Amino acid sequence: MKSKTIKIGTVHQCNCYMGSKTLHPLVSVIDLSDSNLTQQNIKLGFYAVLLRECRCGDFLYGRQYYDYSDGTLLFLTPGETIAIDNCLLPQKGRMLAFHPDLIGCTSLGQNIQDYSFFSYHKNEALHISAREKQKVSECFDNIREELQHAIDCHSKTLITKYIELLLDYCTRFNERQFITRCEANKKLLTKFEKILNEYFEADRVKRNGLPSVEYCADLLQLSPSYFTDLLKYETGKNIKEHIQFKRIEIARQRLQTTHKTVNQIADELGYSSVQYFTRLFTKIAGCSPNEYRHPN
Repeated sequence: MKSKTIKIGTVHQCNCYMGSKTLHPLVSVIDLSDSNLTQQNIKLGFYAVLLRECRCGDFLYGRQYYDYSDGTLLFLTPGETIAIDNCLLPQKGRMLAFHPDLIGCTSLGQNIQDYSFFSYHKNEALHISAREKQKVSECFDNIREELQHAIDCHSKTLITKYIELLLDYCTRFNERQFITRCEANKKLLTKFEKILNEYFEADRVKRNGLPSVEYCADLLQLSPSYFTDLLKYETGKNIKEHIQFKRIEIARQRLQTTHKTVNQIADELGYSSVQYFTRLFTKIAGCSPNEYRHPN
């Protein structure tokens, strides 16, 4: 039987659903020990940061032996539907819920898209250490303390700054997780190189254009956002830059190992014109394609 989806559009509705008191109509810090939930799907109308303090579902949420196990952070976006069970919303943990209206016309609202972990898959969850969990809890406490204050003209500014601080810490912790997952990430990059090589060898560029971040991430079983962040962290390049250098690398190989003309190679690799290919090749390789093929 298909589970019913419950729509929770506002923070107040979320508080009622979780058994928590509404101190502000647009933001809340909810103690999950107060909730009494049944298994079902819920569709959120707001952002949520969920701190799980239990160890159930470790495999489901992507934890590996190199990850910390003192807590797990999940980031949810407005319109997202999640399946509720005891592992997703355990009896020990906290949730920060904030409505998009809260962050309108604030620096957080202008920069919320930069916190790419909101677009990660659930199995790419952030697993944190005891010290990191303490810092997250302090941020939750600061927000909760401000919510205890009567709403005034300073409330929105202070609360959004506290949320922004929390998300900045989460950015740091996510980058730390890339360090602890270094070896696994290298294996993913090796697979990525294989995907690109097979794509170009099959001459798919002429039929389908250059491979997209979505195409590559799907084959790697990653979210596009996580893959983009991983690639940027490990190589310093985005996918467009990475593919650009890969095309030049393949062009070098074909110039040295085949008798194809420069025009043919440029066409096979999806360049709009041989002139553009020549300029780009010269800029990166330090010489023209013909000079590279026939060095003095």
